[in-house]
Amino acid sequence: MTTRTETSMRPAPLPLPAPLPSSWLSRLRRRRLPAALLTTVAALVTVLTAGLAHPAPAAAHDATSTAYVEVEGTGARVVATLDLEYDLLMKSAWLYAEAYEAKDRAEQLRQLDTHAEAVTAYVTGRFAVTRDGTSCTPLRVGDADIRTRGTRPFAVLTLAYDCTGGADGTFTISSALFPDAESFVHSTETIVHYDIDGQRGSQVLSAAEPALETGGHHESHQIVEFFLLGTEHLLFGLDHVLFLLSLLIGARGLRDIVLTATAFTAAHSVTFLLAATGVVNVPGSIVEPVIAASIAVVALAGVVLRDREGSGRWRLPAVFLFGLVHGLGFAGALGIDESWSWELLLSLLSFNVGIEAVQLGIIAAVFPLLALLRRTPAHRWALPAMTAPIVIVSLYWFWDRVAVAA
Repeated sequence: MTTRTETSMRPAPLPLPAPLPSSWLSRLRRRRLPAALLTTVAALVTVLTAGLAHPAPAAAHDATSTAYVEVEGTGARVVATLDLEYDLLMKSAWLYAEAYEAKDRAEQLRQLDTHAEAVTAYVTGRFAVTRDGTSCTPLRVGDADIRTRGTRPFAVLTLAYDCTGGADGTFTISSALFPDAESFVHSTETIVHYDIDGQRGSQVLSAAEPALETGGHHESHQIVEFFLLGTEHLLFGLDHVLFLLSLLIGARGLRDIVLTATAFTAAHSVTFLLAATGVVNVPGSIVEPVIAASIAVVALAGVVLRDREGSGRWRLPAVFLFGLVHGLGFAGALGIDESWSWELLLSLLSFNVGIEAVQLGIIAAVFPLLALLRRTPAHRWALPAMTAPIVIVSLYWFWDRVAVAA
């Protein structure tokens, strides 16, 4: 016989989840949830598999490349400064393995000096400046340099172009650097910023549109190009995607994800603009490992601390702090090194809006499935199962980036 005291000492039963208000939604939960769960897991596995296959820098363009070019000048002489991935440049110039496999900066500089003629021939054969339809004559200026973008070494080359034509001639800048036909990479883009005869602008050159003309009013074209560049950077930047997925997995509800997404957006927008305009300058060797670490921290905390009392207090400060670092990573993708201008601001804002568009798309696609999953007992094992590979990949990135920086 059970006594009254014994009964009162038993722990109160845990409350059952509240039933969904709609009968069709209840049936969906009972009958369709496995499909929704499999869809969610499959999407995450796809992303993570790509991450494991290509675990390199935050820019996450492992199968392609971006070249950065600054062109400035007046009259008949313009100067172009090109930043090109070192190993890819040396491979494309058809040099020996010892040239493109060089890791030490001093050795890379020595290789660039030794093979200066071959490197210059490759670049001038694929990057051109014309004035009024007449080709400008390129001349290599000074020695090549090496700078790090993210965790990758870039060769810095300076070319001076002597141009003929009238005083008010129109310049055309074209790039065919690292084409698909070389088979080393694909879908190469060249981000050009120019300031010629007082005319400024920015444009993304690609195989589909390899040239730009100065003096034209192409603001709308510029907006579209940098918007698409921003969408591509987030969509194919696996570390930023995994950070966002970690936030979604750890979110308690719609209000929580709105607040954290807003904090992340505000933070990375601030540092993105400051870094892209040169106000803030943090080396990629610091930024990239911290970005990788931020993924692991948010992913683990989202699962371990999610249901603990008061655990929500850490989210907004942590997300805002990590968002500041991610903004520095976004800025590195543009490689802008020019003075302030309205044209520059237009490019930056378009790029940032592209990032936000993809971010909102990911939230809209993934969050409803996760919300549905949390209404079932399966979430107790499914959420940790999704988090584990995210943590493994991000820790590997952290180790790899620290090793490269060292």
